[in-house]
Amino acid sequence: MEPNRYAVTVDAIVLTTRDGALHVLLIRRRNEPFPGGWALPGGFVDPDEDLPDAVARELAEETGIELAPADCAQIGAYGAPGRDPRGRTISIAFAVVRDGLPDPRDGDDAGDAAFLPVDRVLSGETALAFDHHRILTDAVSALPAASG
Repeated sequence: MEPNRYAVTVDAIVLTTRDGALHVLLIRRRNEPFPGGWALPGGFVDPDEDLPDAVARELAEETGIELAPADCAQIGAYGAPGRDPRGRTISIAFAVVRDGLPDPRDGDDAGDAAFLPVDRVLSGETALAFDHHRILTDAVSALPAASG
């Protein structure tokens, strides 16, 4: 039997408080698809790689921010057909909330990396590539403060 072929990716939702407001770590994409667009850090999982290791690796490669794989909590899977114009892609999203993180630096396929205010991103003022707006919305909605 021929198995279905899908790419598996990971996305990192890194949230921190800066200047009294919740911020999210984003990268500006250097490559297709969505060149120049803002996105959550992430990328393809290597064949011999565990998912938490993949998200920690992608985060370090694209932003210079190093977190232990155990620091990132899996929050969901996203696999709607058409979410990635390159083909069928299943993404596993991981979140971490941590204050005191260093300023990011761009690297790998990221043209820029920055912490941006979550309210600005969720309002649509800063558009996100892929389905990253939905992923960020889900992550923020799951925060304990969001329920109160």
